[in-house]
Amino acid sequence: MALARRSRDSGMNYWPGFVDALSTLLLGIIFLLTVFVVVQFYLTQEMTGKDTALSRLNAQVAQLSQLLSLEKTGKVSVEEELAQVRANLSAAEDERDHYRGLAEVAGGASPDAQGKVAELSGSLEEQKRISGRALAQVEALNQQIAALRRQLGAVQEALDAAQEKDKESQAQIGDLGQRLNVALAQRVQELSRYRSDFFGRLRMILGDRPDIRIVGDRFVFQSEVFFDTGSAVLKPDGRAELDPLAAALLDLEKKIPSEIAWVLRVDGHTDVRPIYSSQFRSNWDLSSARAISVVQYLMSKGVSPQHLVAAGFGEFQPIDPDHTEEAFSRNRRIELKLTER
Repeated sequence: MALARRSRDSGMNYWPGFVDALSTLLLGIIFLLTVFVVVQFYLTQEMTGKDTALSRLNAQVAQLSQLLSLEKTGKVSVEEELAQVRANLSAAEDERDHYRGLAEVAGGASPDAQGKVAELSGSLEEQKRISGRALAQVEALNQQIAALRRQLGAVQEALDAAQEKDKESQAQIGDLGQRLNVALAQRVQELSRYRSDFFGRLRMILGDRPDIRIVGDRFVFQSEVFFDTGSAVLKPDGRAELDPLAAALLDLEKKIPSEIAWVLRVDGHTDVRPIYSSQFRSNWDLSSARAISVVQYLMSKGVSPQHLVAAGFGEFQPIDPDHTEEAFSRNRRIELKLTER
């Protein structure tokens, strides 16, 4: 009994509704995936920028720490020099006071003592000038160290703020991913429920016909439904089987938005036995020609060629690996699958 006749007898009108629901669900899933990819892209860009900023801040902290260490080292060196100068100054003052005492004891008339006192006084003044310069240098170093500490503190605050913002962004990414996963899971569950319902009703309508099967997401027709042995010309019964499919595709074209890229893929398959024909050089040619014949007939019924794909697989995609007549018959088939372009 032909599929068209069974469709009229059993009221087979589930395909358009299922395709409409399936299209809506696929559109929703594609939209969610697009949103996820776009958001993930911008968040990745933001995270990359933050990582760069953190690296730059860490480098600044390291550089400032190194400068501060150098300044501290320089300060210690200057302070040691200042301590030495002060020690020399103290020793010079003691020696000057000693010679002054000798001069006073001698009545202040000893030229050698007076010269020594004058020499020590000059040396003392020089030590005082050196001490003053060292003190000024220490003060300048103290100011530089204070400035470096303020700069280091500011950089550390910026680094802490960037790290805190990074933690918040990571938490936002995790929350967004979890919500998208939940939404996608819900969509997949809803799609599975519609698909199960559709295939269950279709099985009831088709009954136990051995020449038409449903395998996963594909309709599988035995080649004998459409073609004679070794031929790629559609039989009248085969055209009748394709008429309801053409009507469903025409209705589908009206409902799916033009920006959605979808096609009905028609796959031709043969059995493993080589073909001996002047018209077809191999099973590749035969399977491709049969798929093209189905596509051309659907086009003649008004289906847009943009929504049709013909593919020939020859004998290289068997569904039954046995070498029996029954296996050969199962492998000679035409598969129809609604998919993305």
